[in-house]
Amino acid sequence: MENATEVTAAGIARLAGVGRAAVSNWRRRHADFPRPVGGTETSPSFALAEVEEWLRAQGKLAEVPLRERVWQQLAGHPAGPVTALLHAGAVLLLVHDRSTEWLALNGESDDRLLAERLPAALEGVLAPRFGPAHERALATPKAAALLPSVPLLRGAAELAADLGTRRAFAFLLGRHLDANPRQYTLTPPGPAALMAALAGPADTALDPACGTGALLRAVRTLDPRADQHLYGQDSAPDLAALTALRLALDDSGSTPPPTLRTAAADTLRGDALDDVRADVVLAHPPFNERGWGHDELAYDPRWEYGFPARTESELAWVQHALARLKDGGTAVLLMPPTVASRRSGRRIRADLLRRGALRAVIALPAGAVPPNNIPLHLWVLRRPAAAPPAPELLLVDTTGTASGDVREQQAWAVVQQAALDAWHAFDRDGRLAERPGLARSVPVIELLDDEVDLAPARRLPPPAAGDGGAAELIAVREELTETLRLATKLTPEDARPAGSAGRWPQTTVGELARAGALTLHTAATASGTGGPARVPVLTDHDVLTGAAPSGSAGSAGDDPVLLVTGDVVVPVVGGGAIARVVDEATAGAALGRGLALLRPDPAALDPWFLAGFLRGTANNRQASSYASTATRLDVRRLQLPRLPLPEQAGYGERFRAIAAFEEALRRASRLGEQLVQGLHDGLTDGSLEPE
Repeated sequence: MENATEVTAAGIARLAGVGRAAVSNWRRRHADFPRPVGGTETSPSFALAEVEEWLRAQGKLAEVPLRERVWQQLAGHPAGPVTALLHAGAVLLLVHDRSTEWLALNGESDDRLLAERLPAALEGVLAPRFGPAHERALATPKAAALLPSVPLLRGAAELAADLGTRRAFAFLLGRHLDANPRQYTLTPPGPAALMAALAGPADTALDPACGTGALLRAVRTLDPRADQHLYGQDSAPDLAALTALRLALDDSGSTPPPTLRTAAADTLRGDALDDVRADVVLAHPPFNERGWGHDELAYDPRWEYGFPARTESELAWVQHALARLKDGGTAVLLMPPTVASRRSGRRIRADLLRRGALRAVIALPAGAVPPNNIPLHLWVLRRPAAAPPAPELLLVDTTGTASGDVREQQAWAVVQQAALDAWHAFDRDGRLAERPGLARSVPVIELLDDEVDLAPARRLPPPAAGDGGAAELIAVREELTETLRLATKLTPEDARPAGSAGRWPQTTVGELARAGALTLHTAATASGTGGPARVPVLTDHDVLTGAAPSGSAGSAGDDPVLLVTGDVVVPVVGGGAIARVVDEATAGAALGRGLALLRPDPAALDPWFLAGFLRGTANNRQASSYASTATRLDVRRLQLPRLPLPEQAGYGERFRAIAAFEEALRRASRLGEQLVQGLHDGLTDGSLEPE
């Protein structure tokens, strides 16, 4: 089946809604299972059409879900998924802009004839959107290239009829990026939105390292102006083309749409947008590039603040951004923290300060942007106009503002608000009174020493002994004392030895689910429950730490399950005997990925009884499987005794008391750590006396 769409074992499992182990079993047990047509011996691929036919014949699949069918056609495209995305995106633009023309073309049953007629139709859409062919990154595909894509294009148009063109392309692009995270340098939506908000609204915006268009999309989301001009450039032609499609389809309902222009070229060596002067420049440039053009660009006019050293590619990007701004325009660049302090860049940093071009350095928490182990910086720059240079630089350190995983929506919102509050106050007044441990504006003259070190952490010591000094430490100590008193009161009483261990008849979660005593859900398999798009999400980290729901909607799957009081939630990856009963404070949140939800019938099961027995160490061991990198829990194999409801209630009350004791210990631990660190800080900075 030459040029047929191929699918891996993981794709087959997704189609059929089973695990990969089930697919391996089918291959061993069924002689008529489709033979591999590609891939490798350890990771074979199969013809999608043959797989669908076999699944239906076995009664394992009544109909492939439309989303999955289109995705598998894209992922298994013979020319690669990026080419398939470009073809699908171009056709989705045609569907939106000239739906009747697409309907007429799609009525042609012969795939070859459709492929021959499509290029002219696509050119009629792409040229008005992106300009003539020689000026744009997105070329009109030829008929021969489109022929293998025809089934995908018909499916994408069908998907658009269900979701709309914008959501259909967003689904395909998002799934592709999720499936290939190491191939792209991605700027998450939260940091992209912060960068756009720091720069402010713009009639004209430029991203000289646009990737997949996240930053320009954030500019558009912040202020979708009617006559906006968006420019992007990337050295990878496919990414420049994807950015154009993404922005165009995002604005498929705008009247008039923004002017879009993307170019495929090396920005530093061959700037294709050197005629652009923008109100705003946003960039997440490549880091630590040695081959950025140092030797051939020595006399480039962009180096107004000094010729960057070979090891200072980031300072080349900084000066490129300033060169493409209008006077008074603002640039925000994501930088590795070493750029703020490397000796090889100190002269350029000094000149940026003297001339008022660098306005702020904002440290983000580690994990906000990949690589997740490094706390990256945001540099806010402004092209100097006629006004005298600014005498102060804003330094902000948000690394201590977030509680929980900063990649989750609620934790990130705190970081973003802290950064924006500090920037807006400084931008308005030209200076900012110190906010201990968070932000201050520093006179430029203080920074122009031998190092010109601009790392916020060096100039922003943490608040001593807590924000409230000794008074706050006294309050923490009192609260800790009360919590320890409560923990002592809640300490479980001695338990009487049982007559014989394991004396009850046992059942499993799987058997209880089949009997209707409980229902079992996971974030990946939930259906029909729906839920608001912005509800908080209970993550596996929240369950393990006893924290409130901290996740964002994206971590709950496409069709979230909403928690209700009495649900029991169990992490399924990572090992450990943990189960959490949902209380009124957590009810209403969505179930996050990596969690299983057990919803007991109150007439058959006590939730605290259920959760308590699920936490048994031996129970978890017998229900777990072990891989080289993780432990996975098969929730259906977890066991609990068959007991009448009154006896369950007795165990449930004891388990509830143990949970209250556990929470008191957690709180005491947090308060103890806060008190210990506060005492160390107060004694070492002189704000507390040793007596």
